[in-house]
Amino acid sequence: MIALAATDNGTTGWIVGYTITIVVVLVVVALVVPILVLAASIGKEAKMINDSLTESVHNTAALKELNTTMNHAEVIVAGLNRGRTRLGG
Repeated sequence: MIALAATDNGTTGWIVGYTITIVVVLVVVALVVPILVLAASIGKEAKMINDSLTESVHNTAALKELNTTMNHAEVIVAGLNRGRTRLGG
């Protein structure tokens, strides 16, 4: 009560208001900082994932020609079967 009596000239409301504001700001900072740290971590992981997927695309690019290879193999096998049939085998 002595501290309040010393500031009883109308500044008590201001002191309480500033105190509440400081507490609210500290709580907001305490909640936002972990979110920002987590977001930075996710950003790093996302870059690594994107790099890995880009490498996978490069490594599997030849698979788009797999149907062509299979079609040619079928033609070759059919020709071999015709040859075997003609030779009596």
